[in-house]
Amino acid sequence: MRFDIMTLFPDMVGNILGESIIGRAQKSGAVEINLYNIRDYSEDKHRRVDDTPYGGGKGMLMMAPPIYNCYSAILEKQKEAGFEPDNRRVIYMSPAGKVLNQRKAEELSRLDNIIILCGHYEGVDRRIVDEIVDEEISIGDFVLTGGEIPAAILVDCVSRLLPGVLSDPECYEKESISSGMLEYPQYTRPYEFHGVKVPDVLISGHHANIDKWRDESARELTERQRPDLLEK
Repeated sequence: MRFDIMTLFPDMVGNILGESIIGRAQKSGAVEINLYNIRDYSEDKHRRVDDTPYGGGKGMLMMAPPIYNCYSAILEKQKEAGFEPDNRRVIYMSPAGKVLNQRKAEELSRLDNIIILCGHYEGVDRRIVDEIVDEEISIGDFVLTGGEIPAAILVDCVSRLLPGVLSDPECYEKESISSGMLEYPQYTRPYEFHGVKVPDVLISGHHANIDKWRDESARELTERQRPDLLEK
């Protein structure tokens, strides 16, 4: 899977995705992440990328030309590298988009290439969204200062579903949300902590009983904390 991210703050995204599992996935070649500074594609001598919105209002709006130039450069770089994906999607991280969930992440994990546009300030000129964007995605019903953190979340969420990123498919197939419920409570050493012991069934060695306890505990936890998941 190849990710190409258009942003005004590539270091911000790169620092997040360069660590831990996603960082290792890049080094192993399981995932390719390319960052592009939209400012580098500005046609203005001062590398300007924003301007005041028509009709008035506070804040600045990202202009269409630098974004389009950046997008065109990505396609050209892909072509030069001999990368011709059968299925590509351009995604704009936006509070106006549909909220990201596990089902959407699984859908996106079947693509060959995702190009992500990170907005900033008051957003971007609508014309560029209408011209190049296939889908708008939000990470929740709230507003952030920019699309960089949402972009990193999207890449992380999708990447961990790809072959070679996690050690075993079971790592994500039976975990919280993916299974349709919250994950069962888990414990590790020490056996007793602040007077609370690990449930006896988990040290019984009886795998059928352990599986039953985990299923029951997962449902109980979901009913208590996220009953909406069971309704779905």
